Amino acid sequence: MHSHSHSHPHHGTTGSTLQWSLAATVLFVGIEVVAGIRSHSLALLSDAGHNFTDALALFLAWFGFYLQSKPADESKTYGYHRAGVLSAFVNALTLVALSAWILYEGVVRLRHPEAVQEAVMIGVAGLGLLLNGGIMLSLRAASKNDINVRSAFIHMLGDAVGSVAIMAGAVIIYYTGWVQVDAILSMLISVLIIWTAWDIIRESLNILLEGLPRGIALPAVTCSMRSIPGVLDVHDLHIWSLGSSTHALSCHVLIEDVPPSASDVILRSLNGMLAEQFRIFHTTVQFEHVSCAISETGCAIPVHPEDHEGHHHHH
Repeated sequence: MHSHSHSHPHHGTTGSTLQWSLAATVLFVGIEVVAGIRSHSLALLSDAGHNFTDALALFLAWFGFYLQSKPADESKTYGYHRAGVLSAFVNALTLVALSAWILYEGVVRLRHPEAVQEAVMIGVAGLGLLLNGGIMLSLRAASKNDINVRSAFIHMLGDAVGSVAIMAGAVIIYYTGWVQVDAILSMLISVLIIWTAWDIIRESLNILLEGLPRGIALPAVTCSMRSIPGVLDVHDLHIWSLGSSTHALSCHVLIEDVPPSASDVILRSLNGMLAEQFRIFHTTVQFEHVSCAISETGCAIPVHPEDHEGHHHHH
């Protein structure tokens, strides 16, 4: 078993960013709810609902980030990497549920349009654009390697686009008086949210079900392992993700009959190649030698009769 720990110097910065982003988002939700009620804008109220789930998303992202940074212990031997992935999955599901509600409200408002105060819409949406844009910039670096932080980043992106749409809608209403555009924009925002959340749902579910990590092809890994000098074949190969950026591998490797020192060289070569080409740092490799009696279950281990009386192994 070869495990390589990797320190993340940005963990503390990302954690504090998530905390202040949460506080700012909760404050903005309150402002947007009051403004939406006073201006009779469904787009503002739907965006407030979206921002409320953003607050939940940021909380879950922070909590998941806190858990996944904890070291492994006796009960969680792999650590808490999956906590962040689970948070991302829950976040994305809440987005889809909220979007369904916004779509329904949008249809109702289309059939029964209401007058809105476009000046309030522009002012609040502009404030929201500044807030979400700032949070996005602060989370951008961490979102590239962490699906949990990326789910929070996607929430902020959806809000930023929604704010731009609301401002555009307010301008249209001001010049044309077409109040239905408010409901149409809220529905378009919800469709955008579902589209962005789906990718998070698919990737997080793949990790939770221990599927092959995104960007890695099993035949490519097998071929690269077989190209290592001394390796004859590879079977029982399994690759999965512990977290969004931490991958693990286990396999059986058939090698030539070589002394222990030579097999150690082969093992180092395999681990070096897997780390460099596929970013796989946690590996469990079981060697099988040509001289072993190979059965359907793998390499047979010699058993002395005196060690296990009454047990017979047939290969």
